[in-house]
Amino acid sequence: MDRFFHSVTLDKDLCVGCTNCIKRCPTQAIRVRGGKAQIMPERCIDCGECVRVCPHHAKKARHDSLDMIKKYEYTVALPAPSLYGQFNRLDDIDYVLNGIKALGFDDIFEVSRAAEIISDATRRLLSDGKLKKPVISSACPAVVRLIRVRFPDLCENVLPLRSPMEVAAELAREQAVQKTGLPPESVGIFFLSPCAAKVTDVRVPIGIEKSNVDGVLAISDIYPRLVSYMNKLQNTEQLSHSGIIGVGWSSIGGEAAGLLNENNLSADGIENVIKVLEELEDEKLQDLDFIELNACAGGCVGGVFAAENGYVARARIQRLRKYLPVSCNRMEDVGGVAGLLWTQPLEYAPVMTLADNVEDAMRVMNKIDKMAERLPKLDCGSCGAPTCRALAEDIVRGLARETDCIFLMRRQIQDIVGGTQQQEG
Repeated sequence: MDRFFHSVTLDKDLCVGCTNCIKRCPTQAIRVRGGKAQIMPERCIDCGECVRVCPHHAKKARHDSLDMIKKYEYTVALPAPSLYGQFNRLDDIDYVLNGIKALGFDDIFEVSRAAEIISDATRRLLSDGKLKKPVISSACPAVVRLIRVRFPDLCENVLPLRSPMEVAAELAREQAVQKTGLPPESVGIFFLSPCAAKVTDVRVPIGIEKSNVDGVLAISDIYPRLVSYMNKLQNTEQLSHSGIIGVGWSSIGGEAAGLLNENNLSADGIENVIKVLEELEDEKLQDLDFIELNACAGGCVGGVFAAENGYVARARIQRLRKYLPVSCNRMEDVGGVAGLLWTQPLEYAPVMTLADNVEDAMRVMNKIDKMAERLPKLDCGSCGAPTCRALAEDIVRGLARETDCIFLMRRQIQDIVGGTQQQEG
């Protein structure tokens, strides 16, 4: 397994070195060198922000193909609840689920069902009082990875429960094996995702040893074919078994609302998420019970694999909710909290450390401080680094040169010209 696998990739042929991406990356994982962007894999969290802001479409996110389902004898689709927001005037989720079966899947298991189970488990854990508060949601893989690399002191606050996708995948496989008698490896489980970070989460999962998901399909990729099949449906069978709480996870605030507790906070968009985490790190939000954070604006409906504008999708989800029961699934359906917990603790990923020990790190920090003082503090990005401080670190690490800063280079040229003129005088 590739420790630094990433769904977000760079097409160098399309990249023009415009530096838009370096300014928006929350972990400073991108540099522009030699006129082309470079992604530092150890720092990337696959939030997809660079995909959104690249005007030349040089940043892309990988996903699996629908043809992959042919490799399995029996396949189950796991539709994310955000999928329902892609369709105008939808009043019955079963139309979407039957359309998915028409795509070639043998069965459906809604991720919103598992979301209701996780909501129930979270309520129980919060009432037990054993979790460190405020508890941070673990549902968004990009946020969890951000905490690992940039906010290590908050790792203990992250909710140690598996994501709804993983819970749905395990339950779907168990049901398929019981129904068909096939061995587990003959059953293919596919997540229909709005999120690029979920592709990485399946390949390199956090909190568990191995993902139960066999493939991740982008909603934007299957959407045209799905609409075509939905328009041809003559009859539909009842496949939906989830309610408002589960479907509500598709939008920001939905997970927190499912806790039936008002002492919560919800924030979306990577910049707002970082601000909340900084407040948490400074111990300014200690009176809260739960914090829901989502890297995408609007929540999962705003993912880079979504087919529809996230805010339009969110409004559609709100309309759809009035046709649904409150909830249809509880923790008892899976036997209790124990089977939902992470099997591995969330640990700090020291990709931003300056050295292996404190003494060496202090020496490196001193060099960076001195170099940063020489730089203009304009954070213009012309050097290919997001900030002057980042350039100073790159110079000290031997990854960049002082002359990469156009202001330092101009100053050096002026000094040389001035010295030459004095000699000639």
